[in-house]
Amino acid sequence: MKKIIHIDMDAFYASVEQRDNPQLKGKPVIVGGAPGKRGVVAACSYEARKYGIHSAMSSKRAIQLCPEAVFLKPRFNAYKEASNQIREIFHEYTDLVEPLSLDEAYLDVTVNKKNISSATIIAKEIKEAILRKTGLSSSAGISYNKFLAKIASDINKPDGIKLIHPDEAVSFIEKLPIGRFFGIGPATEEKMLSLGVKTGLDLKRLSKKNLIDNFGKSGMYFYSIARGEDIRSVDQNRVRKSYGRERTFNTDIDDFGIIMNVLEEISIDIQSFIDNSSIKGKTI
Repeated sequence: MKKIIHIDMDAFYASVEQRDNPQLKGKPVIVGGAPGKRGVVAACSYEARKYGIHSAMSSKRAIQLCPEAVFLKPRFNAYKEASNQIREIFHEYTDLVEPLSLDEAYLDVTVNKKNISSATIIAKEIKEAILRKTGLSSSAGISYNKFLAKIASDINKPDGIKLIHPDEAVSFIEKLPIGRFFGIGPATEEKMLSLGVKTGLDLKRLSKKNLIDNFGKSGMYFYSIARGEDIRSVDQNRVRKSYGRERTFNTDIDDFGIIMNVLEEISIDIQSFIDNSSIKGKTI
């Protein structure tokens, strides 16, 4: 049986900012666009989350919820540097590492470089090494597949660790609120609730045909995870399939010429990324 770990950094961008500027420790830190403009929260510290602030929230709303919040522009070079240090630690244990973003990754430690039989021990060692090397805390989830490991990593945040053992997986899934399932966002959750699906047990009661009729290809995935099944492997060669860039304006733009100029700038930026990445050769 596979031994999968999901490592998720705690409030990564905001934590890097607090680490690099000790005066920010204990304060509600928001990384993103400034309030008063059409900024968006990219990340926020746990102190800010106590006010109900979360990523993708408008900066205007965030400052309403917490007037004393400290807004900072993102420093992606600092985040990438920390991320590279963290990935070096992962590869001390296994090369089967699948990064999902700068701040999270799956690791398959079924067979590992240090011949440690316990995935939980490996997760603890990795968490300690990350803290020691970067000064940042992380959370880890351990289980026999990616779906359960991902959910487990979110249970005891921050600085938490959670094992979902195969013997308890069915019971855990059956009690899990449907909104906590990885892959089920707000819109899908609403549709699930309209079908009477509130928990994993409710989901398990739906037939395969019913799920496919209602959710298309995703129906098969929902059918499997309701039973604790996820055959996806940790893909160390996962190729990025898309790249996006955006521009936020302080005021509405209705001048077609300005819009086209901005779109051209964005297109050039994306093409430049493609030319220097693993998807080189494709055109837009």
